[in-house]
Amino acid sequence: MKAMILAAGLGTRLAPLTRNRPKPLVPVGNRPIIDRTIHWLTAHGVDEIVVNTHHHQNQIRDYLDGGRHFGVRIHISEEPEILGTGGGIRKTRWFWDDEPFVVVNGDILTDIDLSLAYQTHQERGDLVTLVLHDFAPFNQIKLSRQKDILDINPVPAAGRLAFTGIHIMNLPVLDHIPAGRFFCILECYRSLIGLGRPLRGHVVKNHYWRDAGTIESYIEANRETLNGAPFLMGRRCRIHDRARLTDWAVLGNSISVEKGAEITRSILWGNVTVKEGVRVIDSVIATAGEVTKDRVGVIG
Repeated sequence: MKAMILAAGLGTRLAPLTRNRPKPLVPVGNRPIIDRTIHWLTAHGVDEIVVNTHHHQNQIRDYLDGGRHFGVRIHISEEPEILGTGGGIRKTRWFWDDEPFVVVNGDILTDIDLSLAYQTHQERGDLVTLVLHDFAPFNQIKLSRQKDILDINPVPAAGRLAFTGIHIMNLPVLDHIPAGRFFCILECYRSLIGLGRPLRGHVVKNHYWRDAGTIESYIEANRETLNGAPFLMGRRCRIHDRARLTDWAVLGNSISVEKGAEITRSILWGNVTVKEGVRVIDSVIATAGEVTKDRVGVIG
C-alpha cells in the first residue's frame, strides 16, 4: 500500500513554533509529528510513502533520509510554490500505481483503524473514500443513509460529520485536478459530487484523533501523550532536588531545571536551562538556551 503525507504548508496556525522548523518536525511528546504519522501508516501495511515539502524542506528531507530509519521507502515531492492539497497530490501522479492509495494531512495524530477504512474502500470500489467522524464544530459533510457523500459545506451544521484529513482514493481522481497550479482537493470533491461521481464516507467512532496544527491543540496533544502520567522527560535531563514540576510537563533532551525553578503545564523542546528561581507556566519553550526570567503563557 502506498500513502502520501501532506506536509508542504507554512504552518501559519502553529507560528511562532514553525518559524525555524517545519510543522512536520515539531515534536509532540518528544517525537516529531511526522514520525508518529509514519509509524501509524506502516502499522497498517503502508510500505512506500511520498511527502510533499516546501517550508524548510531540507530539514524534512534530512530527517526522513529516504526512510532509512523507518523501514519504509520515503520519497520527497518538492514544491517551489505551494500547490495546495489538490495540486500537491496531482504533482505526485508519477508515484502512484493502479491500487488505491492513502493521503493524510501532515498535522493529525490518530489511532484510527486505517486497515478497515482501506478494506471498505476496496469492497465498494468508489473513486474516493473520506474518513469521517462526529467532531463539532467541524461537521461540514452530509451523508446519505448509504454513506454516499451528498454535500461538503464550508458552514458546519447539525446532522453532518467532520473530515478527519484521511482520504483513500483511486488514480482516476487525479484527472479531475488541474496540474501545475494551486488547487484545493475539497473543490475537486465538490465537483465530483456535482457530476454524480461516487464519493464514499467511512465513519469512525471510539478512536483518538487530534489536529495538532494550532497552538492550543498542539499543547493539548502533548498533554495527551502523557497518558495520565504527570511528566515526560527526554535524555540527559537534570532536575534539581529543590526544583518543582507541577501539574504536567513535557521536557525534551538536555533540559536543566535549577534550584527553586518551577515548570507547570509547559513544553520544553530541548537544550534549555531554566535558571534558579525562574517559573515557566503554560508556555512552550522552543528555543535552546537559558531561561532567566519568568515565562507565563509564552510561546516560542
